[in-house]
Amino acid sequence: MKQLLVLFTALLAFYMQAKPNIVLYFIDDLGWADVSFMGSKYYETPHVDQLSREGMKFMDAYACAPNCAPSRACLMSGLYGPRHGVYTVGNSDRGQAKYRKLIPIENTTDLAGRFVTMAETLKSAGYVTATMGKWHLGADPTTQGFDVNIAGKHWGSPSGGGYHSPYNYPNLVTKEKGEYLTDRLGQEACKFIEANRDKPFFLYLTHYAVHTPIQSKPGLKAKYQKKPTVGGHKNAAYAGMIESMDDSIGAVQDTLKRLKLDANTIVIFFSDNGGHGGVTSNAPLRGSKGMLYEGGIREPWVVKWPEVTKAGSTCREPVIGVDFYPTFMEMTGIKRPKNLKLDGLSFVPCLKNPSASLGREALYWHFPAYLQGYTARHGAFRTTPAAAVRMGDWKLIEFFEDGALELYNLKQDLGEKNNLAAKMPDKVKELHASMLKWREGVKAPVPTEKNPKYDPNAKFTQPRRGKGKQNKK
Repeated sequence: MKQLLVLFTALLAFYMQAKPNIVLYFIDDLGWADVSFMGSKYYETPHVDQLSREGMKFMDAYACAPNCAPSRACLMSGLYGPRHGVYTVGNSDRGQAKYRKLIPIENTTDLAGRFVTMAETLKSAGYVTATMGKWHLGADPTTQGFDVNIAGKHWGSPSGGGYHSPYNYPNLVTKEKGEYLTDRLGQEACKFIEANRDKPFFLYLTHYAVHTPIQSKPGLKAKYQKKPTVGGHKNAAYAGMIESMDDSIGAVQDTLKRLKLDANTIVIFFSDNGGHGGVTSNAPLRGSKGMLYEGGIREPWVVKWPEVTKAGSTCREPVIGVDFYPTFMEMTGIKRPKNLKLDGLSFVPCLKNPSASLGREALYWHFPAYLQGYTARHGAFRTTPAAAVRMGDWKLIEFFEDGALELYNLKQDLGEKNNLAAKMPDKVKELHASMLKWREGVKAPVPTEKNPKYDPNAKFTQPRRGKGKQNKK
């Protein structure tokens, strides 16, 4: 009996160890072109670049929303926005009422507990789960599947002293005066890996960086002030923040290699939305964070899966944030319960063959809210209520205020400069029909009620930005 018990224990240990670890680097507000491997000649990201050389780059990869909270809710739940009701950050009527033509759809700020998160699913399969950094979906991520929470709360941006200690985060006591948040989160991630080296783990390293406030370590800022600017990338403090983010990833990757865990660890690098328009340039993409143009939703995306992904490979199959959940389930051999609804598709076929097609009809975005503008270039709003669909190389954007439709061929016009809607009505009809069918299927609410406070004669004046509000983005 004792021998059988020992054998069973050994087999169980082997089985648990054989399960692949998962490390998901989820960066805040990092633009598509804000890393060297995507073309930046100013920002320096040698460790992420190394990851891209060891894994597979996805060139047509998207966040599920143009700003933080909804993108994160979609990632964690595997569901598009209309399923969970998180459409934006804070209120859906952000911006002065006199400029808003419609009453927006009411927003939900937290991911409801009734949704089974990817962390809960992985935990139920024997994984030790940890989130480190930005949560932004409620007060406590340990109620939604995470065994360990370092610095995660409802906040959307750094609190207290910003990126420099003293901090005001759950389970993160300042070690030394002036320490840098990004560095510290990387250190905590390494400690977690050390402590759980003999168990399968899911590490969700979700940096607050590179979200505002733009605060770099002084030495790094000085470094980039001496460097010639290239291609619209010129913010020295932001460049320093990117380098610190990259260094933290390098520390984690070194820990995996030192502990000989790298051969059994899947590593993903991703961002939650496009780069902030007042901080960085998303060129050649149009637009920035808060917009449904490519600059607001297209992201850098790398996956390294040892013995599966070909080093240095590139995939052009369109993928989106809701795809991670079913992908992780297939990677780890978790059978999907019949009652678990997911909107995404596993992209494992692409990881095995970069030319593979997922057979998906289209990708969809739904944003029935307002985001105020902060510059004359944006006008009163970064975006008004709108929706978008990508089908093949084609993309259609619908603006709910006036019903305007914009059609772009992304293969020929990545910068979305040439609106083809008037020239190609049949293609508009095709994509719009797909969008309407999808909206009906997910019960997506569309704002139609007129705003009585709207003043068509009001002249736009640039608003003054508030300071110190944790949920403002």
